[in-house]
Amino acid sequence: MLWLLQSGFFDVMSVLVILIVVGASVFGVVSRIRRLGKNSNSPRLTVEAQVAAKHTSVTHQSGADDSMNYTSTSYYVTFQVESGDQLEFQVTGQEYGMLMEGDFGRLTFQGTWYLGFERQR
Repeated sequence: MLWLLQSGFFDVMSVLVILIVVGASVFGVVSRIRRLGKNSNSPRLTVEAQVAAKHTSVTHQSGADDSMNYTSTSYYVTFQVESGDQLEFQVTGQEYGMLMEGDFGRLTFQGTWYLGFERQR
């Protein structure tokens, strides 16, 4: 009888874990689709801006036996526009390397998508 109760508990827990994982996955996909739609429907803007700051985020994951290691670097640039607002965008490593803090130019973006920066001399 005790075995039957324990078995039922683990069955319920297994189903709950699966539902949580599936729910989180569906939520993530829906969030990405909504962001894609919002960005696609946003106007493409070009504004005068200055590179205010740059930073990176490094993620490292390793397997249980260290046989699989994965390192990923994300690059971010913060621009200050004429109104004083600051906008942060994720950029490619190449773009990150070409931008310097203090650069002035024309920033082009659409929603949260960085489209380019044309430096002015």
